[in-house]
Amino acid sequence: MLPFLCITALAAFASSLALMLAGAASPAAAAHIAFAAGILPLIFGAMMHFVPVLTRSGAPATTMGRLPLVLLAAGLLAAAAFLQPAWFNPLIHAGASLALLAALAMAAWIVRRGRAALGAPHPGLRWYLAAVACLALALASVLAMPALPSQHAALRLVHLHLNTLGFVGLTALGTLAVLLPTAAGKPDPTAAGWLKRQLPLALAGVLLIAGGVAWWPPAAYLGALLLFVPVALLGTAWMARFPGEILRLHGAATSLALALAGLLVLLSFAVLHAQRRLAGGDAILGFLLAFLLPLVTGAVSQLLPVWLRPGVQSGWHHAARERLGRFAVLRGLTFVVAGWLVASGWRPGAWLAVVGLAVFVAQALPVAARR
Repeated sequence: MLPFLCITALAAFASSLALMLAGAASPAAAAHIAFAAGILPLIFGAMMHFVPVLTRSGAPATTMGRLPLVLLAAGLLAAAAFLQPAWFNPLIHAGASLALLAALAMAAWIVRRGRAALGAPHPGLRWYLAAVACLALALASVLAMPALPSQHAALRLVHLHLNTLGFVGLTALGTLAVLLPTAAGKPDPTAAGWLKRQLPLALAGVLLIAGGVAWWPPAAYLGALLLFVPVALLGTAWMARFPGEILRLHGAATSLALALAGLLVLLSFAVLHAQRRLAGGDAILGFLLAFLLPLVTGAVSQLLPVWLRPGVQSGWHHAARERLGRFAVLRGLTFVVAGWLVASGWRPGAWLAVVGLAVFVAQALPVAARR
C-alpha cells in the first residue's frame, strides 16, 4: 500500500507542476491535485504505519488499512471538481464529505489505539490526532460554505490554512522530531519532551493563523509567532545535535532539515498573506514546493526501503537508502528555492523543482525495480 501511495503522490506532484507551468489549470486546481490526490492519502498511509509503533500495538485491520484509498478517491473527486467547473459543486461536496468521513474514522482509530496502548502512548500520537482534527475542521468549512455564502471567502481561507499548516504541518512536525534522528542514526533524548511541550503552541498558532487570515489579521501575526517558536526550537536543536548529518551532501536527514528551513521562511509568507500582500495561489504553491517536496522525498528516502522489504534490515536497505539520499542537499535546495521564488510571485522558478523531482524519480525507480 505505502509504495503505491508514494507513486501516486509523486505522480500528483508531477501533474501539479506540469499544469502550473503550462498554465493549463488554476493554482487551486494544481494545489488540489498535489494535496488532495497526492499528499493526503500518503499521510494517512504513513499514519497507519506509525500509529501502531507509537502505541506499541499491531497492524491496522484490513478494512481500516484501506482508508488511504478512500481518501485518494475523495482527493480525485476534489481535483476533478476544479478541472470540470460545470460539475464543481457536486464533485467538491462529494469529495469533502467522503474525506470528512475518512478523517473522523482516522481520529476515532487513533483515540482507540491510544487508549489500548501498553503504557502511555508516545507523545507524537497527540500530534497526529491534532492534525486529523484540523483536517476535519478544514473539510467541514467546505461543507459549510453553501449555508454561509457571506462567509465563503473566509471559510476558504480557513480551509486552506487548516489543511496546510494544520493537517500537513502538524503531521510533519510530529513525525520529523522522531524521523530525522532516525535518519541521522543518532537518538535524540529530548524529542519526546519537545513533542509534549510544543504541541499546544503549534496548535494554537495554526488556529490563530487560520482564523486571523480569514477574519482578523492581528490574530494571524500572533499565530505565526506561536508556530515559529516550536519550529525554530526544533531546528536549533537539530543544529546542535546533528550538525554533521544535516549539513552533508547526501542522506535523508539533509532533505528533512531543508524542509524545516523551507517551512520557517514560509511562515513569514503567511503574515504577508494575512496582509493581502501575497497571492494565496502563490503561497500555497510555494508551500508545496519549499516544504512538501523536500519533506516527502526525504521521508521516502528513509522509509521506502522498509516499506518495500519489511522485516530485518539488510545490506539492501542500506544501499537503497544511499541511492535515494544521494545529492540530497542539492535536490532539496532546488525544491526550497523554487518554493520561495513561486511564493514571491515568480512561477517560472518551479522549473527548479521539476529538475529536483526528476532526479529523485530517477533515483527511486531502480530501488523499486530491485525490491
